[in-house]
Amino acid sequence: MNKSLTTPDLNMMTGAQMILRALKEHGVEVIFGYPGGAVLPIYDEIFQQNDIKHILVRHEQGAVHMAEGYARSTGKPGVVLVTSGPGATNAVTGLVDALMDSIPLIVISGQVPTFMIGTDGFQEADTVGITRPCTKHNWLVKDTADLATTIHKAFHVATTGRPGPVLIDVPKDVQFATALYSPLENLPTQRYAPKLAGDTEAIEAMVVFMETAERPVFYTGGGVINSGPKACALLRELVAETGFPITSTLMGLGAYPASGDAWLGMLGMHGLYEANLAMHGCDVMINIGARFDDRITGRIPDFSPFSKKIHVDIDASSINKVIPVEVPILGDVAHVLEQALTLWRARGSKVNRAGLAAWWAQINEWRAVKCLSYKPSAKTIKPQYALERLEALTKGKDRYITTEVGQHQMWAAQYLGFENPNRWMTSGGLGTMGYGLPASIGVQVAHPDALVINVAGEASWLMNMQEMGTAMQFRAPVKQFILNNERLGMVRQWQELLHGERYSQSWSESLPDFVKLAEAFGCKGIRCSEPALLDDAIQEMLDYDGPVIFDCLVEKHENCFPMIPSGKPHNEMLLGDADTQGVIGAKGAVLV
Repeated sequence: MNKSLTTPDLNMMTGAQMILRALKEHGVEVIFGYPGGAVLPIYDEIFQQNDIKHILVRHEQGAVHMAEGYARSTGKPGVVLVTSGPGATNAVTGLVDALMDSIPLIVISGQVPTFMIGTDGFQEADTVGITRPCTKHNWLVKDTADLATTIHKAFHVATTGRPGPVLIDVPKDVQFATALYSPLENLPTQRYAPKLAGDTEAIEAMVVFMETAERPVFYTGGGVINSGPKACALLRELVAETGFPITSTLMGLGAYPASGDAWLGMLGMHGLYEANLAMHGCDVMINIGARFDDRITGRIPDFSPFSKKIHVDIDASSINKVIPVEVPILGDVAHVLEQALTLWRARGSKVNRAGLAAWWAQINEWRAVKCLSYKPSAKTIKPQYALERLEALTKGKDRYITTEVGQHQMWAAQYLGFENPNRWMTSGGLGTMGYGLPASIGVQVAHPDALVINVAGEASWLMNMQEMGTAMQFRAPVKQFILNNERLGMVRQWQELLHGERYSQSWSESLPDFVKLAEAFGCKGIRCSEPALLDDAIQEMLDYDGPVIFDCLVEKHENCFPMIPSGKPHNEMLLGDADTQGVIGAKGAVLV
């Protein structure tokens, strides 16, 4: 008897089984998801295995943000599983967030059976069509035989080059049907192979600029962190050996340590005075892994008008997209930095020492302004003070910080120092309110023993507050540090600066009692409104072995400074004592 007729082929399996097998092949340890009719076969397979943990979220948007937090804090892709129709459409905000911030995600969505596509069936949506502009790439799999290969391709696309989210739409009949599983080792060579090494002539031009620059500055972004630990280590070597000052975007915090001598702090709309003035006054700007977004550049014709610009980026579409540069270098940050360091050292490690000394003297004058100074209060908690105390009491701990979006996000970036990459998770490009709470859970799942704190505003936090249920179910001891000003703080600030203090719909009415809300979820609630009691309250939060909702009642009308008013250049910043009336003109108003 023919053995092949009697021995079952272990590689013959259903589409649902293929999905779990492929995820295991790629080392996936956790899935964030929510079941529904179109993914029930996959959930049945999840039930029958123990290798991959499933985190049941309360909303699909929360699932994607959790996967983002997981990915950003580990460097590994996050995986999401949602059902068809509203399951997939609920994930769209998270997909766009991940796309803009270059976060690698694999999103698997269920779909109605192939024979029902186009019939307006129950919970049918054109998921591939809807998510095409929201993803790096997406696929609709109509044949089970193609499913495993598609998943392997998805991981490759999501994690290669500039990372980003991908989506695989899997009809229900494809999940039930059987076919031969194609293992990862059989995947043919992928056509998508972004260039990693930089052009040697461009590298040499970069080095020549480094050798002769009088007023250089490193402008770094999230691309350094995305490139990996080696890129961050090489960046630190380059900064240490050149003695050049370094600044960073919101997404790049931690690539260079906040305690480093060359650190200027974050730049941009709410960046530090010294960072923004250095960017404005430099003669050589070395952009490494940042994309010249509008929160950084401000008014484009006035952006760093005296500098020669070098731009290192893995994404060709980002180079010369917003700001023309003299030296474009297409390549992976780690590869390019290694090339540049090797060549610069081979040429004698030369810098313009006289020019650099004068440049640092100027920078130190700007530092002396102490742009983060604020008027303390003995009666009310200033939000800046709250972040200062949080920094002081958590410094040196195994700490990960997530944020929501708004004033608190900027204060966190200003007052919290990050010594290492992958410790700061925030929504940069899309500015998604509701990001921080689910992201903190994703981080905690990835680092169960670490201290994970979500710095929040009460308005943002309420957008995905239901995910506290997820935190409780999976015993994720996340700390929700809410700066509660009973306002939509950043909106209110813009209304003060732009619209004559007409605070249209920016006051939060009917807020919940956050302590009682915490109790309703089964976690700990803490409230503090007095500066003298703040340290003890924060310590109580840190000492509690479980999820905490901390309601920190802060000054209601505090503005976030320093600030570059919209439409103004970097050297026209507003500091804490600035008059806010009429500072943004009609042209600037459209840029907010």
